[in-house]
Amino acid sequence: MFSSTLGFISTLQAGGTGRCYYAKGCTQPTLYSSCYAAMARHLLGNLQTLDKAEREAWGHYLNSHQDEDGLFRDPVIFDQGWYKNDPLSCGRPHLTCHGIAALACLGATAQKPFSWLAPWLTIDGVIRWLEERDWGERVAWTGNEIMNIGTLLQYARDVHNDSQAGKAVSTLLDWLSTHRINPKTGVWGDVDITNPIWRSHAVQAAYHWWPLFFYDGVTPPHIEHSIDTVLATQNPNGGFGWGVHNSADPFMSSACEDIDSIDPLCRMMQHTNYRRTDIETTLAKAADWVLTNRMPDGGFVFIRNRPFEYGHPQLRGETDQGAMFPTWFRLLSLALIAKALPEHALAAIPWQFVRCPGMQFWNDTAHTPAKRSENEEVDSADARKTQHDTAH
Repeated sequence: MFSSTLGFISTLQAGGTGRCYYAKGCTQPTLYSSCYAAMARHLLGNLQTLDKAEREAWGHYLNSHQDEDGLFRDPVIFDQGWYKNDPLSCGRPHLTCHGIAALACLGATAQKPFSWLAPWLTIDGVIRWLEERDWGERVAWTGNEIMNIGTLLQYARDVHNDSQAGKAVSTLLDWLSTHRINPKTGVWGDVDITNPIWRSHAVQAAYHWWPLFFYDGVTPPHIEHSIDTVLATQNPNGGFGWGVHNSADPFMSSACEDIDSIDPLCRMMQHTNYRRTDIETTLAKAADWVLTNRMPDGGFVFIRNRPFEYGHPQLRGETDQGAMFPTWFRLLSLALIAKALPEHALAAIPWQFVRCPGMQFWNDTAHTPAKRSENEEVDSADARKTQHDTAH
């Protein structure tokens, strides 16, 4: 089903194991693109076509970009001024989260410890930092900040055996369970989620924190209200955009807007049976929508009918032209849906996940939901009516 997508990825090989361009027209290979290629090929079970020496060479190539503080650096991107000051929402922390996942797909690990994490290795340091975040109109940026720090702390705990990082992770999850979250909506931030755009912002923020809970096998707080809120983000096209990334054509949603709702719905089904039928229907529609974003070249686009530049000219895809980031991200959306809907045609594809903090993991041993009671069925019906009334 995705042979053309693998063919698309192969056209962007730049010579030398692991070196990849972002899209047709790009002239320099980038580390981001190398990570996307490894993660996409792993999802599709294609990395096994490489022999051990090739996989080791690819892992060595990724690790050659690790700075002494543990973070990864792409000289093409970062030494040309983009995100030079390493804002926590993007920059090297963001790239590093991709790097560790790509390494895991290749059977390798980050060689150097993350000394960069020192400010977050005390309980007081984590709590003070969380309290200083922007929980208002920039809550979605806060989402990226916390995910990057939390993911790297989990990796330092699990791979580098850093016990202080483990304590920091526990503190972070405990704080998120009780602070800045609205128990009536199951999402964080001081925004009005009756407005569909701000609801989208809130869900996009929460998407970045929920995987921190799921990776550790912890049920997120107020999960049933979270489900109500996420379900309400689906738009008439079947995607989940309401104009945050595409104000000119709001329902032509981005790869980010889509996975930010798809991912939590898929994982929440492992923790509760609440509104299960509604989630299944929503995900089936979402799968159809995501597939419309695959282009004739076999790659996927971030948003249809417009170009998208991921912060740098060497990370640019032209209009309706496949690019590495959306190809990986949209494949991940489809793989998650396949896990959540075992009867769906997508489930026939032997998707591969990896045990690594971040986004490309799947816990087959997550909580098994108990059968819903009659009261839960009534609550589900009431919730659907409430969400319908709110959305309209």
